[in-house]
Amino acid sequence: MEKKERLNSLEVALNNEMREREFYLKHADQTKNPLGKAMFKNIADEELEHYERLKELHKTWEKHDKWPETVPLTVKKTNVKEILIDTIKNIDRTIRADAGDIEAIKIAIDFEEKGTQFYAKLSDASSDPKEKEFFDLLAMIENEHYLSLKDVEEYLSDPTSWFTRVEHHSMDGG
Repeated sequence: MEKKERLNSLEVALNNEMREREFYLKHADQTKNPLGKAMFKNIADEELEHYERLKELHKTWEKHDKWPETVPLTVKKTNVKEILIDTIKNIDRTIRADAGDIEAIKIAIDFEEKGTQFYAKLSDASSDPKEKEFFDLLAMIENEHYLSLKDVEEYLSDPTSWFTRVEHHSMDGG
């Protein structure tokens, strides 16, 4: 992939990260479900961090015409799985999600799946080890968001099955 294509890809990534952040903040504000609120807020914060790193990267890369040596190209690991578990421990299990919450989760799942594929493609197209490592990390985090959102979708759609799977209840009668 040529430099111009990679810079264009970074611009696409910047736009996507900000759009996703706005989506997550909007739904964090709209949902009455504490789990949805916590998940949307946390992922929104992580998307902002991705945006900031990509913005620094784009600016420096464009200026120096090469992958930057000075931009801190690390992002925090995601903690959405822990938030899911902690939130579920502390909420009223009778609270149900409404159709809007479920639809928002499905849209978010699609965002994260596409993000995972997008960053993996950028990684695959790179020959620079630092660049490859950075995009691999972003792909991994987007995939963790995807998996966590799938978990939330299952919890909100069918909490009984979710608890049975997660808590490993035995039905052997013993």
